[in-house]
Amino acid sequence: MRPTIGFLLTLLALAATGSTAAQADASQGVAATGSDLGKEQRWRAQIVDSLMDGDAVDLQAGDVTFLGLYTAAEDDTGRGAVIVHGIGVHPNWPQVVYPLRTALPQHGWSTLSIQMPVLPNEATEADYAPLMDEVAPRLDAAIAFLKGHGSDKVAIIGHSLGATMAITYLAAHPNAVNAFIAIGTSTGASPVSKDNADRLSRIGIPTLDLFGQNDLEPVIASAPVRAKAAAVNPDYRQVQVPGADHFFDGHEDELDGIVEDWLNETVPAQ
Repeated sequence: MRPTIGFLLTLLALAATGSTAAQADASQGVAATGSDLGKEQRWRAQIVDSLMDGDAVDLQAGDVTFLGLYTAAEDDTGRGAVIVHGIGVHPNWPQVVYPLRTALPQHGWSTLSIQMPVLPNEATEADYAPLMDEVAPRLDAAIAFLKGHGSDKVAIIGHSLGATMAITYLAAHPNAVNAFIAIGTSTGASPVSKDNADRLSRIGIPTLDLFGQNDLEPVIASAPVRAKAAAVNPDYRQVQVPGADHFFDGHEDELDGIVEDWLNETVPAQ
């Protein structure tokens, strides 16, 4: 399922609003030592007001309440996927996140797309290093939610920085889920992603490393490094999608198809 043009325009308008708010936050000196909870709440209000697919749910990670978008599978097969967005955006983002969170439920997978820690839009990947300690509690809460709603088998799907967050989590929690898909990840030089190769070598669950032919340069350049590090995992697979960029613009159906086929092959229905 691909979003309509009207819906994409609505979401992109929300993104512009978020960008303005982020600039205001930066001018007020928002600290980069924790998630910008004010920005999270603004995202939440805007998303819930325009939500057309799925249900908004409140999840708890310690003292922090954060947003999840839950879409139950049309045919319940006891499987669910946590979807983790990229840098600075939200769980209904029109690129990668929305197409997957709405398409997978048509193929037996409930989805829970969650708000991850965010900073103002000007923040770089390196600025997110202090936020990595906030990742595990959110993923723990998301996995528990899906299992509490009948998903005995759970996968994590992460895009870009979200993939790095998931890799960091899975390296420390190797049995937390049944499968993992990293979309557009790298082993870059920033404090956040520089250890991704080492972390991948510690992940033993079925893993799909998916990226585009026209992806970001660090993603493409580090593909051999990732494959070599993950070679200890017999269930690791790397796939490059011809013509696709970092956001799979114009390749949404292909992205959905590859993810669905791999998940259904790797994590069969009960």
